[in-house]
Amino acid sequence: MEKGYITTPFGRRPMTLALVKRQVRTEQSAGGRSVDKWSVFRDVGDARTRLSLQDRALTVLNALLSFCPGSELNGEMNLIVFPSNAQLSARANGIADTTLRKCLGALVEAGIIIRKDSPNGKRYARKGDDGGIEDAYGFSLAPLLARAAEFASLAQEVAAEKRRFRVMKDRLTIVRRDVRKLITVGMEENLAGDWAAAEAYFVEIVGRFARRPTLQDVMTSLDEMSLLHEEVSRMLETQEEVVKCDGNAIADGRHIQNSNTESCNELEPSFEKKQGEKSEQNRQRERKGEPEVFPLSLVLRACPEIAPFGPGGSIGSWRELMSAAVTVRSTLGVSPSAYEDACEILGQAGAAIAIACIYERAGHINSAGGYLRDLTAKARRGEFSLGPMLFAQLRANAVPMKSSA
Repeated sequence: MEKGYITTPFGRRPMTLALVKRQVRTEQSAGGRSVDKWSVFRDVGDARTRLSLQDRALTVLNALLSFCPGSELNGEMNLIVFPSNAQLSARANGIADTTLRKCLGALVEAGIIIRKDSPNGKRYARKGDDGGIEDAYGFSLAPLLARAAEFASLAQEVAAEKRRFRVMKDRLTIVRRDVRKLITVGMEENLAGDWAAAEAYFVEIVGRFARRPTLQDVMTSLDEMSLLHEEVSRMLETQEEVVKCDGNAIADGRHIQNSNTESCNELEPSFEKKQGEKSEQNRQRERKGEPEVFPLSLVLRACPEIAPFGPGGSIGSWRELMSAAVTVRSTLGVSPSAYEDACEILGQAGAAIAIACIYERAGHINSAGGYLRDLTAKARRGEFSLGPMLFAQLRANAVPMKSSA
């Protein structure tokens, strides 16, 4: 390529400002340097996804480089190769002429080569009296020399991304295995907790796995699966704490009448009458301890909007959550009778969780009171469980966690 001269393509091929800038940058960077052409070719191959190149285009580039004598590219030599399409096709494993033209266009568009077209569009060279090439028309390989460092950097980035992808994929495989087996333990041992909801959430996460995942896909799935692993582990830890507490109580000879010490009867005066009318099943639910089913931290992570209604603008206990739920109940326009019915069927903690979830989706619910009554009716018939609703809200409010390589 002539020094300081900008060339344009032959025929109907358009000239763009990007091509002009590319030629100027190549002219400024190519002089006085020397690189191994096959090393640059390998870097381009490794970074092909960043350069939007297909494998066929790399095959054509390999053929173009084979027409450049020697193993190095430097600014003092002729960097223009001028093979015919037939010669290129022969060295590119017999690639079809149409495909060859597309690949050449892709290499030009990616800034890997620059066209230097002759007056009639043919590729050829004129030799001087000394037998050396005086002028040549074809494809300039100068961008490979000028951008060698850039291509090497891109190749290193791609390699690092591949390593990170393998690490994240291995972690996802391990967490997926752990969650699957922990849920199985909870279900087979009939432990306290909504294991059906955890199972449904697990199946949903796995169902969203991409067939050919990107690094971002794997990291998103890993974040979701890690969150589920954390909550399933807490459910198991809570069960262990309950067993220890029960064992200590039996050893000390104490008789536990009601483990729900954080009752909120005083929050709504009319609850006192309802408390005396509860069935034995609901009494057992209280003795079992509804807060033990879902960790408070899980509820607050799924429903952060209820936190400001707690004392001092935060919630640190189930009692504070149930107190905040009464305030939110009034804000939503839910009648005391509807809330009392929910407390009777779902338990006081369960009703508070339902109110927290409803408040999170208040903008999508026309009548919060009617919605709560509908949930209560379904729960009475055994058709509703808090788990799926809570996990769905948790997923909706989940913030992707940053994973380290």
